[in-house]
Amino acid sequence: MLLDKRIMVNCQYEKITLLTDLKPHPKNRNIHPKSQIERLAKLMAHQGVRHPIIVSNLSGFIVAGHGRLQALKHLGLKEAPVDYQDFKDEAEEYAFLTSDNAIALWAELDMAEIGKDILDYGPEFDVEHLGFKDFKIEPAEFEANEKEVDENLPTEKECPSCGYRY
Repeated sequence: MLLDKRIMVNCQYEKITLLTDLKPHPKNRNIHPKSQIERLAKLMAHQGVRHPIIVSNLSGFIVAGHGRLQALKHLGLKEAPVDYQDFKDEAEEYAFLTSDNAIALWAELDMAEIGKDILDYGPEFDVEHLGFKDFKIEPAEFEANEKEVDENLPTEKECPSCGYRY
């Protein structure tokens, strides 16, 4: 499915909905700076839409995807993939809205390992597609780390169950 002949929808969704029909939740306390929306729009232009906007059947408000809505508007699109979900009451809806924003803050990215991972994709890999702000790779540093790790790897392994050596 293509949105506006430019952006691919790469996620499951219930319905394609006009952006003008989507109502941001008045109690959404997540603030999306312009730079984040611009980066998200670039990611969507490259990767397509990978998450639907979630709307509550109870209130009709968005409970997840306020940033995606803004990014789609930034791209000049008119529609979005939407999933409509049930909540038993306003308290459950509010808890989901807030926890969806808050739980991601608990994660910690291992930047050193991400830097190493990127080397697997070659020099053509565009780090802009990772979503980081001001991400830079120091190739010499990673080459040194890679050699150090390679020297410490065993040349032969043994299966603990059967003793097969490989």
